[in-house]
Amino acid sequence: MKGHPGSGKSTLATAIAKSLKCPLIDKDHFRDSTHEVQQALLLAQTPRAAAAKLLNDLSYEAMWRVASTQLGLGLRVVVDSPLSRRAHLDRLLDMSGGRVMVVECRPGDEAEWRRRLESRGRTEWHKPSTWREMEELLEAYGGCWDYDVADVPSLVFDTTAPVQIADLASRVVELVG
Repeated sequence: MKGHPGSGKSTLATAIAKSLKCPLIDKDHFRDSTHEVQQALLLAQTPRAAAAKLLNDLSYEAMWRVASTQLGLGLRVVVDSPLSRRAHLDRLLDMSGGRVMVVECRPGDEAEWRRRLESRGRTEWHKPSTWREMEELLEAYGGCWDYDVADVPSLVFDTTAPVQIADLASRVVELVG
């Protein structure tokens, strides 16, 4: 999965994993578990940005290890992460022997995306819950998330279009076979 917070990525990832009856590995589950560590780092005077980067990197590393184990068992997996850097995709390609399909959630209607993001409120302490926080996140990415995946099979869905998640999941399942 590839896409920004609030883009429908986790909802679609869950539907795909259910349809394929395979493990769903969500980077946010790992990041959620680091809250107390981040608080301790902040109490120890670690700069907020440094603590966040360290724990985000740790969350990705844990996610990669779990995904690698499942792939090593011969299972298909759905990896739910922003996939915001090409290096993340390259890591998946390496661990899977090149057998990756990118499913990107790219909201076409910014107003609807914003409405969805802000209507969910603060569900997780490390995710943006306001449009201003989203803009700050995108600014921090510096455009690195908009890389070419032409060498990898991919689907891009406008997740603000009037279509059912089940229909999108069915398209993915058909292509995966």
